[in-house]
Amino acid sequence: MGFTEETVRFKLDDSNKKEISETLTDVYASLNDKGYNPINQIVGYVLSGDPAYVPRYNNARNQIRKYERDEIVEEL
Repeated sequence: MGFTEETVRFKLDDSNKKEISETLTDVYASLNDKGYNPINQIVGYVLSGDPAYVPRYNNARNQIRKYERDEIVEEL
C-alpha cells in the first residue's frame, strides 16, 4: 500500500448520529416517565459508564448501551 501526497478526507456516517439522537430522545422520555431528572441521569451514565443510571423501562438501558459514551457526548 503506497502513500499519496494528497490529503485524504474522512467523512463520518450521519445516519449513526441520527440513531443516537433518536435513542437519546427515547431514553429521555423513559427517564421522565419514571419520574427521574433525565439530564442528571444521562450525565451520570456518561460520566461513570454505569448503566444503573438508566432504567430498564421501555428497554432504555439496552438502547443507550448500544453506543459508546464518547459517541453520545459528541451527539450531545
